[in-house]
Amino acid sequence: MNAISNILYWISTGLLVPVIVMLIFSFARSIIMIGAFFGQYLNEKRTVTPLCRRIGELTPDTLSGFKAWLHGYPASVVGAYAARILDAAGNAPRLDLLLSEYEIEADKNIATSKVLTKMGPILGLMGTLIPMGPALVGLASGDIASMAYNMQVAFATTVVGLVVSAIGFLTQQVKERWAARDIAVLEYLADIVRPSHAAQL
Repeated sequence: MNAISNILYWISTGLLVPVIVMLIFSFARSIIMIGAFFGQYLNEKRTVTPLCRRIGELTPDTLSGFKAWLHGYPASVVGAYAARILDAAGNAPRLDLLLSEYEIEADKNIATSKVLTKMGPILGLMGTLIPMGPALVGLASGDIASMAYNMQVAFATTVVGLVVSAIGFLTQQVKERWAARDIAVLEYLADIVRPSHAAQL
C-alpha cells in the first residue's frame, strides 16, 4: 500500500510543473484574447450592429436596395454571410447550409473563451492541491520555509486560475449574445429570400 501511495505522490508532484506552465500559457492567452475582444467589440459597434439593425428592418420590397447597399458596406463576417444568403435566394437547402455554417463559425469564435472558462478552475485547483502534500510534509518535519513556499505556490495558482476563468466567462457571455443576435437576423434574412419570396428580388 505504501508503494502505491508513493507512486501516486510522485505522479502528482511531477504534474506541478506542467500545470504551472499551462496556467502561465492560459493566462497569456487570456490577456491576448482581451485585446482581440476589444477589437471585436469596436467592430461590433461600428459595423455589425448597424448591419443587423438594417437587416431587421428589411421587407421583401426593400431587398434590392439592401443588396446594393451591402455591396459597399465595410467587411464583416455577418455581412459576408448576408451577401451569400442573398446570392442563394430561392435555394432553401443552400440557405439552411449557410445558416449552419455561420453557427459553426460563431462557435469557433466562442471556443477559446469556453476553454479558458473551464480550464482555469481545473488548473488552478490542481495547482492548489499538488503543493499541499509537500507543505504538509514540511509542517510535519518542522520545515516552515518549505511549507511557506508550497503554500505560496498553491495560493498563486488558485488566483491565476480564477483570473483566467473570469476573463473566459465574461468574454463568452458577450460573444454568445452577439452570436445569438447575428443568427437571428440572418435567419430572418434567409426567411425573406426563401422560394416563396425569391421572385421579389
